[in-house]
Parts: sequence; C-alpha cells; structure tokens
Amino acid sequence: MSYIALYRKYRPIVFDDIVGQENVTKILKNQIKSNKISHAYIFSGCRGTGKTSAAKIFARAINCLNPKDGEPCNECEICKKILDNATTDVVEMDAASNNSVENIRQIRQEVVYSTVDAKYRVYIIDEAHMLTTSAFNALLKTLEEPPENVVFILATTEQHKIPITILSRCLKFEFNRLSKNDISRRVKYVLDAENVKYEEEAVNYIATLADGALRDALSILDRCQNEYKDILKYDDILKIVGGIDKETIEKLISNIFKCDIIESINLIEELINTGKDIRRINSLLVEKLLDILVNKNNEKEQYENVDNDRIIYIIDKLSKLDNDLKFSMSQIVLIKACIV
Repeated sequence: MSYIALYRKYRPIVFDDIVGQENVTKILKNQIKSNKISHAYIFSGCRGTGKTSAAKIFARAINCLNPKDGEPCNECEICKKILDNATTDVVEMDAASNNSVENIRQIRQEVVYSTVDAKYRVYIIDEAHMLTTSAFNALLKTLEEPPENVVFILATTEQHKIPITILSRCLKFEFNRLSKNDISRRVKYVLDAENVKYEEEAVNYIATLADGALRDALSILDRCQNEYKDILKYDDILKIVGGIDKETIEKLISNIFKCDIIESINLIEELINTGKDIRRINSLLVEKLLDILVNKNNEKEQYENVDNDRIIYIIDKLSKLDNDLKFSMSQIVLIKACIV
C-alpha cells in the first residue's frame, strides 16, 4: 500500500477526535441526538482547524444506522460507504475549481431526486467563498426552498466573502484557531502512535510553526520523518524547515539593546545569506521582545538597563516594518534600515 500522509492517516473519524472545537462539536452532536437537522451550515475558520473533517463526520452521523451519542458508528453499511467514497449521496465539491453557475445548476437538478443509500444527501462545498456571484445566486434558490432530505455544508476560511443572503439562511459555526497546547498534544499522540521518541522542545517548535493549524503541524512532521533516526530532535527540525534558532534571535536582540549596529547588521546578513525568510526573522524578533516585555520565564533579567518604554518602541517599529515588508521589492534594505 502506498504511503498515506499523516494528516490523512490521523484525520478524525468521530467528533471527540476533533481537537480544540468543543464549542462546535457539542452543538452538532446535540442536533443529531435530538434529530433537529438544519438544511444548511457554514463552517468557518482558519486553515487546518477541522472544518472539512467535521463536515464529513456530520454527514456520516446523520445517515448512520447505529449512531452513538451523536457520533457515527463507522461500522454500519452506510458509514463504510461514505468512508470509502462509495456513495453518491455524500458529495464533496471544491469550490476553488468548481465555482461556476453550471456546477451549482447541476446540484439543483440532482436535489429533486431521492437518495440512493442514505437518509440525507449531503453536499460539502469546500472553499465556498470562491463561488462566483452567479453561482451564489443559483445556490440561493435551493437554500430558500430545500428538499427535506438535502443538507448543505459550506466550509470557508473567508466567511466575509460569502453574501449575506446566503449567510442568513445557514447555521454558522466558528472554528477556533488552535492553541499551541492543543497542537502539541495531538502531535505527541501521533508520534506515540508511530512509535517515535521526541524531544519536548521539538514538539513545541512544531506547534509554534503550525501557527494555529493542526494540518500544518502534521505536514511538518511528515517532512521530518525521513530525516530523524531514533528520536525527533529540535536541531533536526531547524535544519529541515530552515528555521532560526532562538540563540541567534536572542543575540540579535542583545546587540540592538546595546546599539551595536555592526554586529546587528552582520547577523541579519548571515541569516539572509543562509536563506532565512525576512518576515519570519521580523516575526521572531517581535515574539521574543513581547516575552521580554512581560518578563516571561524571567527573561528580562538577561538584559541590563532596558526599560519597558524602549521595548514597546522597538516592537512598534518592527510591527510597522512587517506591513511594509509585504509590499516591498527591497526587503533586505528595509529590515537593515529599521534595525539601524
């Protein structure tokens, strides 16, 4: 059997497996238990937070022959067919590549027919904000007068791009950005399941890089799998992802506090010459300065004669720099000038 990516291998198959979204899963399970299923849902939130996974679980749960406490059994005939993509009653559509009015018209023609295997026909429309205006208008009529056995689930990372006429006809669920602790726990679970030893610092660094998206964390873990031998180490991850070690950032901040322009510029050039991302350098500087400002882990004690006003001033300058870097063709010049 070909290799399966970790984010697919460990995709949640019941609501309780979804990390950090109890505010959503509890309501969905209660709806299933009480048999109060709405005709349309919007799952919104940043990438990698479980929107599509929740939609797939919901599609199985409302059609399951033996649901347990609002969860799909994943053992009955219907659940297995949906898991194997062997039924026409659960349709997944990527709106990024199927966003025309013709695609929605096809759905409107299908919904009038009875289901083949399941109780409900479920349409999961991923990246729903990519639908064209004409496509949304075509979908609107179906959402106004939907057949009883049809459920629409629109997943999106940009809810503000969906017309208010569509939003007003759907139940809206906001998926939280995942905390570092939530991501760390799940990464540890996956590593334990894969029988891989790890350093605590390595797992925490992956959780930081993931930036609130569990899928990104597991993708980073996938990249690292071929490199580590017996144990997942922090230093190995730095090399693989091209990360910046915290000692270099601390040294750069120390030079800035001491107004050592030459050493600061030399460090910046060294990081750039090794292919480090300039915006990532800036982001790490801001994160570290914030830690110093709130004296996290007594870090302020490492730096002499630095008052809070100066730290706040530097954070403000670097924050404005990040916005300038987005649109600049001369990022290297900008960051050097800001450091000076």
